[in-house]
Amino acid sequence: MTYQFITVDRDGPVTIITLNRPEVMNALHSPMHFEMDEALNAFAADTGQWVGIITGAGERAFSAGNDLKWQASGGKMGSPPSGFAGLTTRFDLAKPLIAAVNGVAMGGGFEIALACDLIVASETAVFALPEPKVGLAALAGGMHRLPRAIGLKRAMGMILTARRVSAQEGFTLGFVNEVAAPGELMTAAKRWAGLISDCGPMSIRASKATVLRGLDEPSLASAMQNQRGYAEIKALVASEDFVEGPLAFAQKRAPQWKGR
Repeated sequence: MTYQFITVDRDGPVTIITLNRPEVMNALHSPMHFEMDEALNAFAADTGQWVGIITGAGERAFSAGNDLKWQASGGKMGSPPSGFAGLTTRFDLAKPLIAAVNGVAMGGGFEIALACDLIVASETAVFALPEPKVGLAALAGGMHRLPRAIGLKRAMGMILTARRVSAQEGFTLGFVNEVAAPGELMTAAKRWAGLISDCGPMSIRASKATVLRGLDEPSLASAMQNQRGYAEIKALVASEDFVEGPLAFAQKRAPQWKGR
């Protein structure tokens, strides 16, 4: 598949999706939302791809969010059911995603990063939900995911002031997993992807799904009781990898994961 506004590369079991409109700081407009939806659909369906990395082209920005100039000029608006960047309301993606934030992550750009499972940030990265500054609100999940990630009061301190947060402060607050030198960002993101890929892909998918669904359970007891019924847990228990992992351990060799 050839795209106009993003690029997609594969490195072993890792898919790397790059937001590719550096001339507008990788801001997203309607055509780009649909390209991201197609790319993430393909990633989800590809049994040989286990981990995804999302990053931005150039050195200035991961993404400045919604392309307001496109909107103001009367450009066609719209996004797929999977939400902003084809991601923010994609709640059924069991494969893990890493955001490699290489610069500004504002508004929808920050919401893309928050929709990923891990955030690796360049020292030059800056995060904010600045929508109130222009009379808007962060409706692509930022107002819900940020409190879940760092707690209500800390999140309110960012959301109600629209203030900018550095990568290092993001690490201190808890929504950034690692801060890397600008030239080492993708190396760090790929290292995280490699560590995940070393684990059983069925186990990773079951773990991600169970953690996220468990957050919506009314109690710890109900979460533990209901987890056996999750489709990803059932798929794990019925998989070839469920046999291969213990067998490889017993034989003192590296497991040969099949992802099925």
